[in-house]
Amino acid sequence: MIGQLIVSVSGIKDETRDFAAAFAEQMDARGVPLSLLVAPRLKDKYRLVNDPATQDWVRARRSRGDAVVLHGYDQAATKRRRAEFASLPEHEARLRLLAADRVMEQTGLRTRLFAPPRWLASQGAVAALPSAGFRLLATMTAIHDLERETSVRSRVLGIGEGFRAEPWWCRALVLGSGRTARRGGVVRLAVTAKQLGTSGPRQAMLDAVDLALYHDARPQVYRWEPRIPQIGAA
Repeated sequence: MIGQLIVSVSGIKDETRDFAAAFAEQMDARGVPLSLLVAPRLKDKYRLVNDPATQDWVRARRSRGDAVVLHGYDQAATKRRRAEFASLPEHEARLRLLAADRVMEQTGLRTRLFAPPRWLASQGAVAALPSAGFRLLATMTAIHDLERETSVRSRVLGIGEGFRAEPWWCRALVLGSGRTARRGGVVRLAVTAKQLGTSGPRQAMLDAVDLALYHDARPQVYRWEPRIPQIGAA
């Protein structure tokens, strides 16, 4: 069985875009497209609508084959020490999704793919996604097709955004990538753009990618394919 490799980058903004761009060039050299996890708002009053350079870069990357994935609205903790969508009821989750969707449309980055901050979504958030127009949900332990109601189980191996970045964890991430690829599973690597500015985490991600490729994992992005109508179907 041949495995798959999905590499995602989050936390992309004016201060971290260069780190993401340098990493993207290294992925291009390996033939690995990226899934870019984009949020309309981030910490320190960051607003995507006020950052045309990042908008342009993400759009350019998408035109080259990268995927754009909505990664929350403002990533604010809705309860103490909880990720934005980890405990929301359905109504509040829908409001946040619709607000984020409007910004993504305004910036030319609209997507039907969603990965919640820290990869955690409440039952209410999951229930709200289809009515807000989303078709794919990527969580910590699985990738869900919301229309077909199917899932592919695979755990995220990450650095930053809730994951550790110490040397021992970086080594474990590389080993986990190789082990999953060798078994023909889906290797899901995730890193924040900020961590890509640090040599240790950046090298760990490169090593994890290279090891997955060594074991013949096929590079992919998060994607959703619509149903193909059956010719002559009633």
